[in-house]
Amino acid sequence: MKRLKKPLWLLLILLVVMFFGWATTGIFVYIRIFLLLLLVLVTSNIWSLTSLEGIQIARRTRSLRSSVGKILDEHFEVVNISRWTRLWVEIKDNSPIPQKSGSRLLTNIGGLRQRSYTTRTRITRRGAYALGPTLIKSGDPFGFFTNTKEYQSKETLIVYPFTVDIPYFPLPRGILPGGKEIYQKTLDVTPHATGVREYIPGDPMKRIHWQSTAKRNNFMVKVYEQDPQSEIWFFLDSQLGVQYSRPIRETEKREDDFINYRRTPIKLPEDTYEYSISVTASLAKYFLHQKKVVGLVSSGSTVTVIPAERGERQIGKILETLAFLKPDGELPISGCVNMQSKYLPLGSGVILVTPSITDNILFTIETLKWRKLHPMVILILAEFIGGPEREGKSIFELEKREIPVFNIQCGQNLDSQLGNLRVDNQRTWMPGKN
Repeated sequence: MKRLKKPLWLLLILLVVMFFGWATTGIFVYIRIFLLLLLVLVTSNIWSLTSLEGIQIARRTRSLRSSVGKILDEHFEVVNISRWTRLWVEIKDNSPIPQKSGSRLLTNIGGLRQRSYTTRTRITRRGAYALGPTLIKSGDPFGFFTNTKEYQSKETLIVYPFTVDIPYFPLPRGILPGGKEIYQKTLDVTPHATGVREYIPGDPMKRIHWQSTAKRNNFMVKVYEQDPQSEIWFFLDSQLGVQYSRPIRETEKREDDFINYRRTPIKLPEDTYEYSISVTASLAKYFLHQKKVVGLVSSGSTVTVIPAERGERQIGKILETLAFLKPDGELPISGCVNMQSKYLPLGSGVILVTPSITDNILFTIETLKWRKLHPMVILILAEFIGGPEREGKSIFELEKREIPVFNIQCGQNLDSQLGNLRVDNQRTWMPGKN
């Protein structure tokens, strides 16, 4: 049941008092005040019912793709297509975007006029967010009655993970700039043609080798091999049981502090999985900008595999996939690697991003080396946010196997950790060491 507002309660109490005052004393001034208040009540109700007639609202944004740390610009436009002035219209932004700033109170919107405003919200969480619903509210001048209308969302904003610019990151051990010959046939067109064969119905015309066709008087097509440059594969640990996080405490910003607010560094949630996502996204962008071939595997509730490719299109595919991943899997990363590693080309680099190193991972590392792959581990440390401490024995075992390990401190600034990478003389890689 909807609760009555305080001004309406006071009006109803006055109505009752005036009525009983007239009934007990017979003084007509009471009944006159009673009728006046009743007229105000009825008029206010009718005013409220018609307060939103002719009011329309539209919200637009420049792009439906953004990333954590960027500014979302939204343009709100309220149009009054009726001839009657609306004294006040309240816009309430009910979109799930954290720290949204689209709510406003507009006054005195004239007939056949429009009012608009632009909001700027700093995005702090990855994922998909509907741009709505948007609730508009209006009513009578006294605030006795209100009328609401809801506009459902028509668009969805995709927020990519937070990434940092990495000036340098060492290639997985054993990968040379020129790559490694793998001698595997492929149906794709690559720069490496190794021979010709007879034409088969369905072969694309662009693969026809016209010189051989002219010599043999029969259509001949080119045969390609895979790119000899080694691929780089990321294996993201999405198992629920190994993740650790602290509860998020959201703080609403003030509009007058927006300029100072946007200058403050973005702070990731104190969550090992969010750090894993950002590290994977940053490194994938780095390697793809270095013209490397990059693929991604995640062991969530369903195993997600993005085939290895290069180019800007691959960056978008990886970032969009990472925007939706959740730590809801039961399959350990070791099982995911064992399941997928047999499909990786020889000489490929394998980067494991995980918050936990177990004996199974050590066994998986041995399997990768046996298959002529080059593994490295990025370990997300939860001990800085109250989580379990790193296992020194497991780190030592990786060092004995000459496996590079890069430690990321969860809860600390990711930009400074990945942006100031140094490689020491040991086999364990740490940020900030000379």
